[in-house]
Amino acid sequence: MQGSSPRQYPPVDHDAALPDFHEADFAPNEPDPGSNEPDPGPNKPNPELDDIKVEYHPHSQISSTVHHFSEFTRSRMTEHTVPRNNTPWEPFRTRLDFEIAEIALEAAMTKDQTNRLLDLVHRSASGNDKFTLQNHDEVRSLWNLASQRYTRFQNDTVSVPFDSEVHEFEMHYRPLWDWGLDLLRDKYLAPHFVFDAQRLSKFDGERFVRFIDEPWTADAFWNAQSQLPSDAKPLAYILYADKSKLSSFGTQKGYPIIARIANLPVHIRNNNTALGGGRVVGWLPIIVENQEHAKKKNYVDFKNAVWHTSFYQLLASVAQHSNTGYWFECGDGIQRRLWPVILILSADYEEQCIMALIRGLKGKFPCPVCLVPQDEQSVLATHEFRTRHQSEDVLRTARLKPSEKEKEAHLKAFSLRNVENVFSRVRHVDVHRALSFDRLHTNEEGLWGDHLWKEVKFWISDLGRDAAVKLDKNFDGLPRWPDLTHFSSVVAVDFTDGTVLGDLSKMIVFAAQDIFTSSRCKLGHLLLRCIRHYIEFDIYASLEVHTEHTIAAGRLAVQKFSEIMAEYIAQSQPETLKNWNFPKKHLVSHIFDDIISKGATRNYSTKPNEKMHGSLRKIIFNVQISRTSLLRFILHYDEWLLTSTSMRTELDELDEYYKRNTCDPETHEALDLDDTGEPESTTIHAHLGSRQGNHSFSDIMLSHGTDRAFTNFRMKLNGFLNGFLPQHNIPLPDGKCIHLRTEDMITVFHFLRVNYESIVDWRLHRDLLRCNPKFYGLPRYDCVIVKTADKPFFARLVYMFSCLIGNTDFPLALIHPYDVGIASSRRRRDNDMGLWRVRAKPRISSEIISVQSIIRGAALANDPETDGDYFVIHTVDTDMFLRVKALQDQPST
Repeated sequence: MQGSSPRQYPPVDHDAALPDFHEADFAPNEPDPGSNEPDPGPNKPNPELDDIKVEYHPHSQISSTVHHFSEFTRSRMTEHTVPRNNTPWEPFRTRLDFEIAEIALEAAMTKDQTNRLLDLVHRSASGNDKFTLQNHDEVRSLWNLASQRYTRFQNDTVSVPFDSEVHEFEMHYRPLWDWGLDLLRDKYLAPHFVFDAQRLSKFDGERFVRFIDEPWTADAFWNAQSQLPSDAKPLAYILYADKSKLSSFGTQKGYPIIARIANLPVHIRNNNTALGGGRVVGWLPIIVENQEHAKKKNYVDFKNAVWHTSFYQLLASVAQHSNTGYWFECGDGIQRRLWPVILILSADYEEQCIMALIRGLKGKFPCPVCLVPQDEQSVLATHEFRTRHQSEDVLRTARLKPSEKEKEAHLKAFSLRNVENVFSRVRHVDVHRALSFDRLHTNEEGLWGDHLWKEVKFWISDLGRDAAVKLDKNFDGLPRWPDLTHFSSVVAVDFTDGTVLGDLSKMIVFAAQDIFTSSRCKLGHLLLRCIRHYIEFDIYASLEVHTEHTIAAGRLAVQKFSEIMAEYIAQSQPETLKNWNFPKKHLVSHIFDDIISKGATRNYSTKPNEKMHGSLRKIIFNVQISRTSLLRFILHYDEWLLTSTSMRTELDELDEYYKRNTCDPETHEALDLDDTGEPESTTIHAHLGSRQGNHSFSDIMLSHGTDRAFTNFRMKLNGFLNGFLPQHNIPLPDGKCIHLRTEDMITVFHFLRVNYESIVDWRLHRDLLRCNPKFYGLPRYDCVIVKTADKPFFARLVYMFSCLIGNTDFPLALIHPYDVGIASSRRRRDNDMGLWRVRAKPRISSEIISVQSIIRGAALANDPETDGDYFVIHTVDTDMFLRVKALQDQPST
């Protein structure tokens, strides 16, 4: 580089693989209580930076352990053992029969489609693996037979009195305790269960800082185990319930209850297709609305009573064992005294009101968790928490009142209903503590989608058509990024999907910051400042792993949001001001209490459960039967799908075993395998792909000569290599400086895969980056963060190539740095909006780097007002958010 000293880069190993522990689910190995592992005692060595400390619940009788970060893993390795089942396709006669029936089941084929498929298979059948299935009815019969291996649905009639009559409803359910035992006896899942609460902390150089992710690392699991006998292990349930439209026109509705086991890690627990993931365990009755009684207090109480009476059928077995526990031999062959606990209830606000039996929006205290007055919901403040015992006492006292009027007055004073709560029948369960914050409905669809976004649209409308056109143009101009919706227009679109609304919120500040200026729209500017802090606390709430520091920062963001929101409300005119006293504004005050209590918000998110509604809709898409028959069909289908998933797991296990032993899994005959398979892959930090062939420097200058970034390209590469190789103790060829010639060749690439360690959860993540003049018809040059010995900087990829020096091929990139020093001159608007501005150097100041110096990819938004200035889109994911936060917290130079 002309006029400047070369950058100093930290050492890179072009052949090094990233440690395997990054790909673990990051949970500590559970020590064997009977092992003879010595206690480090008073002479234990001082901890090293990033060491992980694991403290186990005292009831476990397991001593605390300290692990070096590189050795720490929560995935228990399992030895290769003989498969559980040598014929997992039974009762199907052959493996081929099962696999054809499996496809038909997964595709939710109709009877006619299944019969046509079987007919085609018979017509084309050949080979040794015989196909014997004849028709749909036979397939259905075999699925019913195979489903006997798991707890099946049963139905009971529940009776609830109303208006001098007893009304009866059908409740379909799998007994919850029996369903849990199905998972516990499974040998595949056995190594993944965690039965003892843990407290984890990471050494920061001065002290161990606690971190929280899974439910068993948080306080509620610890406290639950503390309430149990010392030999008992909590079996913690996560339950979700909500009504859903199962058909396009809403004529078919369902009311599924979905269960998950909190003792399993999140990658298993939140999966909806694999064994151990979410499963429909109940189907609540839907009461046809009676217009004569609609909205009357007694009728609303009646509907709540039907819900709780029906739900008890599912919980009856759990309630029974919550008094004594239950000795059971798990899939790992160990007998444990299991104790059921309803740890988490996942639901939207309306469903939470039913679960907690409060009166909802118009009640004096509309929060199911605390006693916030109805007219104080817009103010961030601490209020008395509701408790199970308090609610039971209120109901008991109310029922002793001599008149209905006095009874009603006493219940209204606490916004409770005259119905017994089903969760009170399960020992050690407090429904108000189990209810959990839901980002989907409270933030993405609620506070943002129904309120803040509508305020944005109001002020855009107030500014006129030009502002609307500009907002759409700014959104369309934002770069595309994986797993993030790209919006070409937003003003005239009604968004209903929560995930899309969440993506919209992450982009709004970048698209609107030059529209809602303080001089042009003072209240719009204030609203955007408020949204900035909403986005911050929402991203903090979404972190996969929390530390004491992130929780404190999240609480501060909530406080800032509340303060600026109060300022916005105070300055708004009465005719434009909406009522901000609503539950979803208040519920954000409970986010970080829930995280401390129950772990990361993904543990109790409703998103994985609502995705299952889509699967249920798929089942009935081609089914034309009555509602009663449809329900039975859905539940049968779910039983078959669970069975199919289990059989597929065992079949894959069998294939893997025989692959290792080179035998055919059905005939057990030796396989004729050659040795041409690829070697076991290692995960390197950065890897170039999409090879474009070899090009000489003269050819490159001919095709890119008008691009100032390629000025002196060959000389820059010479200078880089002559400095880079000695700096990294790589000998120069023959000990002489490198002088590449115009006819020398380099290999060009258009794709870069970067594997990086997230600073949020310390696991391996991946960015797929492009440097392509024509990617799907358009130029695509992604941006990156580059690591130096001093501090990282942002840059745009210009050209990616590898250069052979001696016998080593070096993967390199030509980049356009965006690191002009502007920290001291950051504008007030940038600070107000939480933006991190970077400025491009002249194009001629391009540099060459090793791709191993790239930390990860980045998305940069162009500042429409200043040519060459960009904003780092720190909202693309949680890792980027924390990285930019760290830059913003550094003192200005």
